[in-house]
Amino acid sequence: MKQQNVSQYHISEEELKQIQSVQQELIREVARICRKCNIHFNMVGGTMLGAIRHKGYIPWDDDADIGFLRTEYEKFRKACKTELNHEKYYMQDLRDTKGYRWGYGKLRRKDTEFIRLDQEFMPFEQGIFIDLMPFDNVPDKGLSKRVHFFRCFLYRKLFWSEVGSRAEKNLWKRAAYKLMRKIPMKLIIKSYQRFIDTCQKEKTQLVRILTFPTPKGIYGYERRWYTQLSEYPFGNMNLPGARDYDGYLKVKYGNYMELPPEEKRKTHPVSKLKLPER
Repeated sequence: MKQQNVSQYHISEEELKQIQSVQQELIREVARICRKCNIHFNMVGGTMLGAIRHKGYIPWDDDADIGFLRTEYEKFRKACKTELNHEKYYMQDLRDTKGYRWGYGKLRRKDTEFIRLDQEFMPFEQGIFIDLMPFDNVPDKGLSKRVHFFRCFLYRKLFWSEVGSRAEKNLWKRAAYKLMRKIPMKLIIKSYQRFIDTCQKEKTQLVRILTFPTPKGIYGYERRWYTQLSEYPFGNMNLPGARDYDGYLKVKYGNYMELPPEEKRKTHPVSKLKLPER
């Protein structure tokens, strides 16, 4: 199926602030549930970087990342079924949302839309969201670590194939994605769940999001960055993050206190945006 040409919607500064406001609302809902149910979570990725460098959002950022070790993620997923404010929010996960193709969850706000460019065909709701990132164990031994890394790469490409088969500009890669997308999603999810279960058998020094790329040469992140936590200001909230934020952010971003050049301060391309009514 050929992807129809859809134009990019350019988000204004005021709209970006409103998106960030909705995402902070979603973060507060995560924090509320986690504190009520004794579930451990922490800021990761650009959200952790924003907390340290900007005391809140990176000014041009349009997403937010909350991390959980796998056992805590599963507790949160279960808690959402009874504790989440379902009148305003919904959680998406591979096992719960038909057509969903990411190896991590999303919490979204109802009555909003945030449609990523080239993902208009996805058969599920796409409201303004935050990412819910489960971290799984990475083998300590060299060969096992490399095999694990390759399997993560394969699953990431399998999940992406539905988008890549339409949007990838390289003809050879697009052909490969078209072959991958012929594999029934039910089989991929079952295989991926077995992979997750295998990762949980042994506690290891490193952890990672299985279907999210790591920096070059990095197989995973120190477990202590998700267990040894401190509170940091993020806008008008205080949220948990790695006590050794310097060690974490250097591995993730290098010289993290240096602002990127203006041409690299980009939001994700979207084709449609609907903000909540005021």
